[in-house]
Amino acid sequence: MILSELLGRAAYVDSHRVGWVIDVRLRPEGRDPDRPMAVLRVHGLIVSPHSKSSTLGYERSTVRSPGPIAALQRWRHRETFLVPWADVAGIDTDRIRLRPDHRRYSPELIISASSPPEAKDFEHR
Repeated sequence: MILSELLGRAAYVDSHRVGWVIDVRLRPEGRDPDRPMAVLRVHGLIVSPHSKSSTLGYERSTVRSPGPIAALQRWRHRETFLVPWADVAGIDTDRIRLRPDHRRYSPELIISASSPPEAKDFEHR
């Protein structure tokens, strides 16, 4: 399975659909001197209850313009949440099953994609 196959799949808790997977959050883990980039691991899934579409980068806390598009994206993705990978109970052909006691975190990114990550940037809130 490749990560893009997760996008657009419905996320369920038991038989109740809670939304659609709109993104996969990765996090760097350590540096391998033989590789130019850090090794990436799946941190969690971004689930939107109201839309199957991408956030177009508006999940970054510093992106606020153009104003009308930012407002539309905030409305379309209201109540969107990050589910840690450990709370994914299983992946079926047509859906992703979340644990009934799954945790929900804010999907907002507080750093830019070009900023060097720090450990504190990946702490849960």
